[in-house]
Amino acid sequence: MVNEGLLASDKPLSEVYDLALIDLDGVMYKGNESIKFAPENVNIARSNGMKTVFVTNNASRTPEAVAEKLAGFGVPTNASEVMTAAQIGVALLKQHIKPPAKVLCIGTNALEIALKDEGYEPVFSADDAPQAVIQGYDPDINWARLAECAYAVENGALFIATNMDMSLPQERGFAPGNGSLVRSVELASGVKALDDAKPSPAMYKSASARVNAKNPLVIGDRLETDLAGAVAAGYSGLLVLTGVSTLQDAISAVPEHRPKFIGKDLRALNEPHPAVKFDGEWAVIDYVTNGIKRHAAAKIQDGEIVYDSRTDPKDVNAWRVALVASWNAGSDDE
Repeated sequence: MVNEGLLASDKPLSEVYDLALIDLDGVMYKGNESIKFAPENVNIARSNGMKTVFVTNNASRTPEAVAEKLAGFGVPTNASEVMTAAQIGVALLKQHIKPPAKVLCIGTNALEIALKDEGYEPVFSADDAPQAVIQGYDPDINWARLAECAYAVENGALFIATNMDMSLPQERGFAPGNGSLVRSVELASGVKALDDAKPSPAMYKSASARVNAKNPLVIGDRLETDLAGAVAAGYSGLLVLTGVSTLQDAISAVPEHRPKFIGKDLRALNEPHPAVKFDGEWAVIDYVTNGIKRHAAAKIQDGEIVYDSRTDPKDVNAWRVALVASWNAGSDDE
């Protein structure tokens, strides 16, 4: 058997890749709480010479506000190091309708600012005859605003969504994301929204070009957006299990959503990733922790993941062999 899927690195990833494209919700923070180990490991990666751009499908904050929030968690950040779905949404709008068109703005002040920065005239009623509607996440959105969006779209306005994430990680759990709200307008109007946020590669390509990166690494918590976008862009992706997607999600992921690396959290950015090899039907890693030789091995038996007696199922290397064993079994079935 050949290891399909995961890559190996003898060096920490922050020493191998020149840019980290880092998601925010579920990777750096949940709501107003930072995620354990995230701030210090971003700072370590930067000290290793790695550039960082924070790329988020959330359009509710300006780049300046995001940078201020990160700085509050101990990660000094400039607005130029942040790329939001509002910016990507307005860039998509510009491909279809040039400023100074009227655009119905359904979102926070951050989306309104993004429109004005590109020369558009934000309006707030379908009666203002907007040529386009752009809808972004807003925690204070209500039925009346969604209705204005639907009325404008029904009247022929171009419909753009900043992103289509169905859920949003918060301190208390997963809340409805912008995609859930956009979906209500799609159902009401019968018109499907256009969007260019993750999993489209547009955000990653634009962010990489901003800093002239040659070898970017995508870091995210959501397979169908963050990691699918990495695959679409042709970049390596690191899945951290601090947000939406679980190990089981990764095991069952289609090839177009699979990460090249996996970690419990952002400590994985500054650690080597041992190679998974095959010993017969077993996917195996032999590694050393605190000077002690350890071993992880997994295989697929009757459709289930089986670990050998020396494997700690809670160790990240057990997750790695489980992923590779599962993905290769799926390839064999095909």
